Amino acid sequence: MTVKQPARRSERSRQAILGAAAELVAEVGFPKLTIEAIAARAGVGKQTIYRWWPSKGAVVFDAMLSGMSEDGDLSLPDTGDLAADLRLVLRGTVAEMADPAFQAPGRAMTTEIQSDPVLAREYRERLLGPNLEAAKARLRSAQETGEVGRNVDLDVAVEMIFGPVYYRWLLRLGPLDDAYADAVAGLAVAGLR
Repeated sequence: MTVKQPARRSERSRQAILGAAAELVAEVGFPKLTIEAIAARAGVGKQTIYRWWPSKGAVVFDAMLSGMSEDGDLSLPDTGDLAADLRLVLRGTVAEMADPAFQAPGRAMTTEIQSDPVLAREYRERLLGPNLEAAKARLRSAQETGEVGRNVDLDVAVEMIFGPVYYRWLLRLGPLDDAYADAVAGLAVAGLR
C-alpha cells in the first residue's frame, strides 16, 4: 500500500485551487466568483482555501502570480541601448496585458486592491515593487552611461514609462500593440535625456 504524503496532497490541492480560480475568474468574472465555486471546481472544501488565503482576492492574486514566469528574474535587458531595451520590455508588457488570460485576473486585482488594503500591500510587495525596482536598476545603468540624466528622479521615470501602458489598458483607450509600445519607449527616452 502506498502512503500519500501530506505535502504532496497539499501542493496538489493548492495547484488545483489556483487553476480553478484562474479558470473561473476568466469564465464568470471577479464579481460573480465565489470561494464555494473555486472549492467545487478544485475538488476541495472551502475551509482548505481559507486555511491558505484570507479572501477571494488573495486567491485570484496568487493564481495570477502562478501564471507568470517562474524564473524569478525581473531584470530588464541591458544591451547598452536604452531605447531598444525599453521597446523590448514595453512590447512584452503590452503583449501580456492584451493576453485574454491576463485580462480577467489583472482587472480583478486592479479593482480589488482599491478596497482591500491587505491585498494592496501584498500586490506592492510581491509584484509591483520588485518590478519597479528592476526597472529602476536598468535606468540607473543608463544614468551611468549618460543615456539618462543624472538628476532624473527614477521613481517618476519608471511611472512615466509604464504608466501610459497601464492607463491605456485600464481604461481600454485603444490598442495595446507594438506600435504603441514603441511610441511610449521613444517619448520616454527623449524625456529621460
